[in-house]
Amino acid sequence: MANNPGGRQAFNVMIVGQAGRLQYECLLFAASLRHSAPDFAGRLFVAVPQAGPCWDGDPAIRNPEVLAALAGLGAEILPFENRVFGASYPHGNKIEALLALPEGEPFVFFDSDTLICGDLGAVPFDFARPSASERVEGTWPVPTLYGPDIGGIWQALYDRFGLDFAASLDPGQPENYWRRYLYFNAGWFYGPCPRVFGARFLDYARDIRDDPPVALTGQSFDPWLDQVALPLVIHALGGGRDLLPEGLLDGAVSCHYRHFPLLYARESDAVVALLETIAAPNKLKKILKNHEAMKRTVYQGRGQKVRAMFDRANLPRNEKAIRNRIREAGFWIR
Repeated sequence: MANNPGGRQAFNVMIVGQAGRLQYECLLFAASLRHSAPDFAGRLFVAVPQAGPCWDGDPAIRNPEVLAALAGLGAEILPFENRVFGASYPHGNKIEALLALPEGEPFVFFDSDTLICGDLGAVPFDFARPSASERVEGTWPVPTLYGPDIGGIWQALYDRFGLDFAASLDPGQPENYWRRYLYFNAGWFYGPCPRVFGARFLDYARDIRDDPPVALTGQSFDPWLDQVALPLVIHALGGGRDLLPEGLLDGAVSCHYRHFPLLYARESDAVVALLETIAAPNKLKKILKNHEAMKRTVYQGRGQKVRAMFDRANLPRNEKAIRNRIREAGFWIR
């Protein structure tokens, strides 16, 4: 894939879609990309898992209105087969879908519950040095009473795959503080070739799931498996932390909102305005209102009631407290 005139890079974007909530999130993602980055020259793939032995039913998007709307927004449906994960671990879709993307073409993956808020094509990705979202809390690992500590757990993983553990550390952070160790949110990541990245990701994730090092005894991999394997992949492929200018992804250019009540509680006025603008056209509204969370939170105005409950300049320190306050008010919905 060649660079565009003017020095802008061309790259592919992938999100994962399937029947249910994700198909509506994919519509919003595609609409936000076209609205906020009208000159984006890359391809947008909606990777869709296909029915097979890893699923109890058919996970594919079958709604003809959704499919037509995605096509109208320039999205390409990318069918893929689950061979390792599937219903047992849906987060694994982002791993296996990479193997269906065009080989050798740089890519950026986003979770479907993301909005593009700015010029994605202008982000200065260095695809030779992969990275991922650092909008993350210290969710994994959780050391057990009898050890090992955080450092020992991570070192066991680097040793398992023959990686240089010491080179992955942030020496400016104290021992056994989670930020010392390479850890990302898997809500977005990028690299030079999706098949190389995906093959390594699948190999590591499957090995950790099926034969975890003894040091990981007592650790939970659901839903954390993708975020356990991801830093190992990025490190193995020559990437790392702090490789993009601060404030672009997870900032001015993208917003990983995760749930609509959380979006209204904590995101900027600009993000709320973007959501309500792209959801307003009747041709999308008649589809999106079939998503109960969209209908109640956006179209019936509950989101604005949630917004009035919080001061964005003084939010609770952790997400759980935000969720609990929204639940107590009766406005939480997924």
